[in-house]
Formats: sequence, structure tokens, C-alpha cells
Amino acid sequence: MDIFDSKDVSPMLITEMTDPFDSPDYIYEIKWDGIRCISFLSDVTEMRNKRNKRMIPFFPELEELHKQVKETCILDHELLVLKNGVPDFYEVQKRAFMSNQFKIKLAADRYPASIIAYDILYYKDKDLTGLPLMERKKYLEDAVTENNLISVSRYVEANGIMLFQLVREKGLEGIVAKRKDSLYWQGRKTKDWIKCKVLSTDDCIICGYIKKKNNMTSLILGQYDDEALIYKGHVTLGVSLRTLNQHKYKVIEDSPFGYVPEGNQDAVWLEPELVCIVESMPTEKDSFRQPVFKGIRDDKSAAECKI
Repeated sequence: MDIFDSKDVSPMLITEMTDPFDSPDYIYEIKWDGIRCISFLSDVTEMRNKRNKRMIPFFPELEELHKQVKETCILDHELLVLKNGVPDFYEVQKRAFMSNQFKIKLAADRYPASIIAYDILYYKDKDLTGLPLMERKKYLEDAVTENNLISVSRYVEANGIMLFQLVREKGLEGIVAKRKDSLYWQGRKTKDWIKCKVLSTDDCIICGYIKKKNNMTSLILGQYDDEALIYKGHVTLGVSLRTLNQHKYKVIEDSPFGYVPEGNQDAVWLEPELVCIVESMPTEKDSFRQPVFKGIRDDKSAAECKI
């Protein structure tokens, strides 16, 4: 059984660094702020996120995406919702949690989703993962007919610092550097693909919350160091208790850290299950600088949130 029939595909992972660089051995693409997905396109569209959740029920406007490719293929892409021409992670992630079909339809009409394809793993009954990136890029350009639903990621060669500066000026998330000769290693993190981010983002476990003055709420954050749950501080900016209440969580009596970190005596402790994204200024210290809550994600488990 080939990879299209088995649907057993894990996206290639990306190594993180802060500083952009120039190299003739790399191409550079914009890092879009959306949900990483794999789409299997034939006479129907099947789209799955990194945890193998089927996404078309939440994004029905993309159910005919398969009509935009010339042959059966597998695409690696970003699923986006744009607001004012800029990707809005909160909107795309909010949709991924909806269950009411009427509300999904309203959201799709107001902020329709689209995808940006940056790799192709399979085309015309052929597994392409063993080909160099630049050959796969040629197949991708041949396979896709662009429209409002789908576009192919553009890239620049050699000039990573220039692209990073432009991305920063536009308020976008960052860039990804990819070796021109890189193969597609499913589920593996290598230095063949490197992300350089304007702002640092971390996946954190919500371990509790504290109600503060002026109706504000501060989330208590944690990450795992091997098997130990480590206290990582708080995030308040961007937090809404209403957002938290849209998800299932369990209140527990005691701190999941095994002790009460200083300043958390009034906390409501939660079972460490929900994962959120925290955006902050890059820092070499083991803490967050000017953290901002960016939303709750269901495509990552708490066990995956590592220091």
C-alpha cells in the first residue's frame, strides 16, 4: 500500500533558531501563522492536521480543493484564515474547535479559509519524499492551479536576512530556511529546515488560573522536563476566561507542580491537559518576556510541551 492509500503521513518537522542567515544552499519562505496540515487530493479532498484530525468538517469552503490539482497528490501546507490581508491564528484555531454547523457556515462566509502549499509528497502515483526539495517544488508548481482557495508558497534564494527584515516590517511571524537538496523526512526534525521567528512562540500547558482585578485572568503555565512538570510563569495579555470556558478542563485541588509557586496562593488549579500558544520576545533566559496569549490548540498534547 502506498502513502496515498494508507494516509499514514507525518509532516517533516522544523528546527528553531532566532537569527536569520544567508546561504546559497538554502531557499527562504515566509512562515505563515496557521495550522499545519496534510491534504490528500484525488476525486475528493481529505485534510488532516498534525494529530490526524480531519479538518474539512470545520472548513467546508475547502471541500473542493481537489479540483485545483491536475492529478492525485499529497500536499503539505498551511491552513489560514486572513483578516485584513494578514493571517489570524485565533480565527483559524477558533474554527477548528467549533461543533455547530450553522456557526461554522457563518464563520466561513465571514472569514473564508485558504491554504498555502509549500511541498508535495506524492503525485501521479509516485512517492516524491525521496527527491530533493527543488525537484519537489517543480512538481508542486505543475500540480496546482491557484485560485482563492489555494496558492503555492513563493521563495527567495540565498537572501534570508533580506526576507526576514521584510517579514518583520509587515508584522508577520518569521521565515523558514530549507536546504535545496533536502529530502522529505516524515516526522523528523533536522537542520535541513530551520525557522527564524520575529517573535518566539511556545506551546505551554495551562495548569491553572488566577482571577485578577478589572476582570482580568492570568493563566499559569507549565512545560515538561522529561517527566517533571515545570512552572513557567504566567500569561495575562490576550487571555479571556470565556475562551478557556469553551474547552473541557478539570479543576483539581492541589498544584500539579507538587508545590505552590510563589505568588500563586489564590490559584484555581487545573488538570494539566489543555495546551496554549504563548508569544513573547526572544530571550536567552528561561522565562517569557512580554508574553501574549495566542489561543488554545488541539493539535498538540500536553506531553509534547517540552522545555
